[in-house]
Amino acid sequence: MIQTRRIGAENSEMWARLVDAAEQVIREDGYAAASTRRVAQAAGIKPSLVHYYFPTTDDLLLAVFKRGAAQSDAMIEHALASEDPVRALWRFFSDTSRTALTMEFMALALHREGLREEIARHSEAMRARQTELFERLLGDRLGEIGAPAGLSVILAAIGRALVMENGLGIGAGHQEARALVETWLGRLLPRSESSEKS
Repeated sequence: MIQTRRIGAENSEMWARLVDAAEQVIREDGYAAASTRRVAQAAGIKPSLVHYYFPTTDDLLLAVFKRGAAQSDAMIEHALASEDPVRALWRFFSDTSRTALTMEFMALALHREGLREEIARHSEAMRARQTELFERLLGDRLGEIGAPAGLSVILAAIGRALVMENGLGIGAGHQEARALVETWLGRLLPRSESSEKS
C-alpha cells in the first residue's frame, strides 16, 4: 500500500502563522530570505514543522501570493461595487501600501514558473472582470484606446509604474501623472454620470 505524506491543514492556525511569518520575512528582507529556517525563526517554531504544512518553499511562497491575491480581489470587488467604480479601481491600481510585496512577487515570478503561471491566471481573470465593467460604463467613448481591455491595461500599467517607482524612492512626475489620469477619467466619465450608471 502506497502512503502519501500527511500535510497540515490549510485552515489551521499554524498554517496561517507560517504564511504570516513568510510574508513578514519577504516584506522585511525580500523573497530570497524566505528560507525554511528563516520563516520558522520568524514563526517561533522548528524548521521541520514548516515542511509539514508546505512540502517545498515554493508551496509556501505560492500560499503567500494566493492569500494576498484574495485580499486584492476583495479590494477590487469593493472598488467595482462603489458609486464611482472606475476611479475607485484607479485608486487601487496606484495604491502604494502594498508596494514591497508587489515588487518582491514580480521579481520572484521571473524565477519561479509555478508562481508566474498563478500570477498570470489571476491577472487575466481580474482583467476580464474590469473589461466587463468598462464596457458597461464607457462603451464606445474610449476613442483611441479602442477597447475596454485597453483602458484596464493602461490604468494598471500607470498605477504599477507609480507603485514600483515609489518603492525605489522615485517621486518625480508622480503627482502630475495622477492629475493627468484624473483629468482623462473626468472626460471619459463625469462624476455625476458614473454615480448614475453604477
